[in-house]
Amino acid sequence: MRDTYPGGEVERGPDGRLVTPLLDQVRYPADLRRLRPEQLPQLARELRAELIDAVSVTGGHLGAGLGVVELTVALHYVFDTPTDKLIWDVGHQAYPHKIITGRRDRIRTLRQGGGLSGFTKRSESEYDPFGAAHSSTSISAALGFAIANRLLGRPGKAIAVIGDGAMSAGMAYEAMNNAREAGNRLIVVLNDNDMSIAPPVGALSAYLARIYSSGTFLGIRDAVKQLAKKALPEQLKAPARRADEFFRTLGTGGTLFEELGFYYVGPIDGHNLDVLVPVLENIRDAEEGPCLVHVVTKKGKGYPPAEASADKYHGVVKFDVVTGRQHKPGPGGPPSYTSVFAKALIAEARRDPTIVAITAAMPSGTGVDKFQELFPDRAFDVGIAEQHAVTFAAGLAAQGMRPFCAIYSTFLQRAYDQVVHDVAIQNLPVRFAIDRAGLVGADGATHAGSFDITYLATLPNFVVMAAADEAELVHMVHTAAQHDAGPIAFRYPRGEGVGVPLPETPQRLEIGKGRIVRAGKTVAILSLGARLAEACKAAEELEARGLSTTVADMRFAKPLDVELIRRLAATHEVLVTIEEGAVGGFGAHVLTLAADEGWLDEGLKIRTMRLPDVFQDHDKPERQYAQAGLDAAGIVRTVLSALRHNAVEAEGVRA
Repeated sequence: MRDTYPGGEVERGPDGRLVTPLLDQVRYPADLRRLRPEQLPQLARELRAELIDAVSVTGGHLGAGLGVVELTVALHYVFDTPTDKLIWDVGHQAYPHKIITGRRDRIRTLRQGGGLSGFTKRSESEYDPFGAAHSSTSISAALGFAIANRLLGRPGKAIAVIGDGAMSAGMAYEAMNNAREAGNRLIVVLNDNDMSIAPPVGALSAYLARIYSSGTFLGIRDAVKQLAKKALPEQLKAPARRADEFFRTLGTGGTLFEELGFYYVGPIDGHNLDVLVPVLENIRDAEEGPCLVHVVTKKGKGYPPAEASADKYHGVVKFDVVTGRQHKPGPGGPPSYTSVFAKALIAEARRDPTIVAITAAMPSGTGVDKFQELFPDRAFDVGIAEQHAVTFAAGLAAQGMRPFCAIYSTFLQRAYDQVVHDVAIQNLPVRFAIDRAGLVGADGATHAGSFDITYLATLPNFVVMAAADEAELVHMVHTAAQHDAGPIAFRYPRGEGVGVPLPETPQRLEIGKGRIVRAGKTVAILSLGARLAEACKAAEELEARGLSTTVADMRFAKPLDVELIRRLAATHEVLVTIEEGAVGGFGAHVLTLAADEGWLDEGLKIRTMRLPDVFQDHDKPERQYAQAGLDAAGIVRTVLSALRHNAVEAEGVRA
C-alpha cells in the first residue's frame, strides 16, 4: 500500500506502518556508520518520511527537523557519537536525531505526558549531552565539552549545530570570541535556513568548500603561514594574511568568523550528502581549528506544505499527511490571551503615538506581528536578543516613548540584569507584557513561566499585575499604557481565555487594588492571575460543605492590596493564596506582611499555594496544574487541611 502526499510517496505495510528497510537497520548511530555512503540518501528519505508521519500524530516542531535530515545523517555518519558530543541549539531541530539515537520506538510519544521531550534532554539519552530549549547556548556548551576533554586527556570533539536565527544572540559571539582555546576539538555548524549570509550555494561553492576543507589545502596554507613568519619582512606579513583571507573568503562570507578565530568552510548545500560527508570528514581530520562549517538548508525540506509556509509549519498540531491540513479547533471558542493583548495594544496605540512594541524574535508568538501590520515604524523585532530588547526599551522610555516589551516569561529570565540595572534602578516606565505565564503544557519545564512573579516583585519601583481572564488583560494593557511612574508588568497565560465578554471601554485599574469576586465569612481565597476560575469552583464545593468562602481577585502581586488583605485576615479563619508561580512570589509577600503585622501571633491560619519546587515535565496543562495541586480539588484539600475540618473526608479528597 502506498500513500501519496505532496512531493513524495511512502509505502506502508499491512499493519499501516511505514516500510523503511534502511531505517529499520539503524537503531543507533553505530548502525548508521555501517552503511555505504551511497545508501545514505535513501536513509535520509526514509528518516524524513518517519519524521512527517510521527509529528502528524503528536504535533510539535516540524519545519526545522525536516530541514536538517541530511545534516543529521551526515553528522552521525562522520563523527563518533556519543564520544564526539553533538549539541543541537534550541533542540526543536533534533527530532531526526532522536529517531536514530535509540528513540524511534517512542517518537510518537513526543511532548506527551511521560513521553519524549520536544527538546534535547540529558536524562533522556547519552546522545543528548546538553539540554537545550532556549537558543544560542550550543557554542558555549560545546566549548566547555571541548576544553574539558583536552584538560582531562579524553578523546572526542564537540560539534555545535546552531541556526542562523540563534546567531542573532550576543551569547553566541561571546562564546566564539573564546573558541581559540578549544583548538580543533570544537566544530560549529551554522545551519543557515532563513537568511542568506553569503551568495547562493552552487557547484562552485561546493567545490571550493571541499577544497578549503581538504588536508592538502590546509597543509599548503599552513606551510605558507610558516614561510611568511620566517621569510617575509615584517611589513609584508600583514598584507599576506589579508590576501590569504581575501582569496579564501571571496564569495564565501567567512571573514567575520575568521576574525573570531574560526577556520571557515562554506557555504555548502546542507541537503547534498555527496558534499556534506566529505567536507565533514575533512573537518573532522583537520589539525587546524576551531572550524565553522556553513551549511544552507531549507526549512520544511521534502514536504511541500512545510516548504511553502515555514512559519505555519514551524510548530504544528496534529495534521493530515496527505493534505497537510492541521487539525486545529474551529472558530467560535474564546480568543487567545495573546490575540487579546495584541488587539488591546493596537487600540492603545491608535490613541497614543508614543506607544511602541518590542519583541525578541517572537512577533507572531507575542502578537506583535499584528501591531506591526498597522504600525510598521513603531514595532521592533530585535532578534534573539532579550538583553538588548530590555535596554533598548529603557532608552526609548528615557526619551519619552511608552514602550511595551512583549517577551515570554521564560525568555525574560535571560535579561534579568537589564531589568534590574537599566529599568528598575532608573525607575523607567517600561511596560512588560509577559506571555506564557505559568505552566505551558507540551513545551515543559524549559518554557514554563514559573519565576517572573518572584523575580519582578522583589524589585523596588516595579508594579506587577496578573490577569485573571481576558477582560482583565484588556484593563491591564490600558493601565500599563497610562502608567508613567515607573516600570510595570502584566502576566497572562498561554492559550485561550475563559470566555468572558471583552470590555468595549477599558478601565484604568487603581494601582495595588484588588476586587472581591465572591463574599463569604470563614475562608478567604486570595487568587492572583488565571487560577481565579478554579478558586471559584473550589468556593462552590466549600460552600456545599458548609464553609462560607470569599474569593478575591488580587490583580497585583506588587504593590499588595494591604487594606483588602488586612480586612480579610481580620474577618476570616483561614487565608489561602494561590498563584501560577514558584515559591517566593505573591504568597511569600502576603506571609511577610502577616509576619510583620503580627497576624500569625493571633492564630490566623495562612496557606500559600504555588508551583511545587520542581521542574515539572511536559503534559497537558490541566494535568500539570492538577499535579501541582493548583486546581479546585487542590484548593479544597488545602482549606480542609488548614481547618482540620472533616479529616476523614479530607483524606478521601486527597486520594
